[in-house]
Amino acid sequence: MLSHETAGELHRLVDRPADLIYVTIPRERRIVAAEGVSIYRSARAVEAVQRHTYPPRTKIEETVLDLTQTAATFDDVCGWVTRAIARDLTDETRLRAAMSMRPKLRWRADLYELIAAAAAGDHSALEYRYDRDVERAHGLPKARRQVPFTSPRGRRGRRDRVYEEYATVVELDGRLAHPEDSQWKDKARDNAATMAGMQTLRYGWTQVRREPCQVAVEVATVLAKQGWRGRPRACSHGCPAPRAFP
Repeated sequence: MLSHETAGELHRLVDRPADLIYVTIPRERRIVAAEGVSIYRSARAVEAVQRHTYPPRTKIEETVLDLTQTAATFDDVCGWVTRAIARDLTDETRLRAAMSMRPKLRWRADLYELIAAAAAGDHSALEYRYDRDVERAHGLPKARRQVPFTSPRGRRGRRDRVYEEYATVVELDGRLAHPEDSQWKDKARDNAATMAGMQTLRYGWTQVRREPCQVAVEVATVLAKQGWRGRPRACSHGCPAPRAFP
């Protein structure tokens, strides 16, 4: 059956075709892969196949878990899980059931946390990192996730994180590049928030991944100006957030 990135492409989980075609066969089989084909062997091949598909492929839940097991980084693991749930390809219950069928699973504890976070509204690895490393780690108020809005011109969209009580929006941009049309969409979204009387902060991969404590200080400072009476706490020994907070 087709599996991993190739099955992911058929399930609309993978946006770009992989260089190789990935195929999974029963563990007892022995075949030589043709050029351009990568073979995986699995003891669960019969259980993993999606019935009545042509060409045969692994179920979406099995595909997601397969991809997490071959992922090079934790951010890649986050990406597969959040994308699958955000695109309504599967859900928390089905992914957890698929996990229970695998006695050996890398990242198991992290996957349980990731799946719950994605089901609650995390749409990307960057959003997951913000919630874990910035918001929760530093004791900030809990923001609403993926909040729908309509601009004065009638355009609809979603704001990544909204601290409604403190009229503050945090937008998280995981794109590696900003096409010009995306920049204008970002500006329009920020302008709409400003017109609604809300402060907007925008962060990308570099800030959230490498400087989560500084991001926490900046968010906490804006929240405090908007009425929050708390203070950021240290996420670890040596965390500068409490000292840097005004």
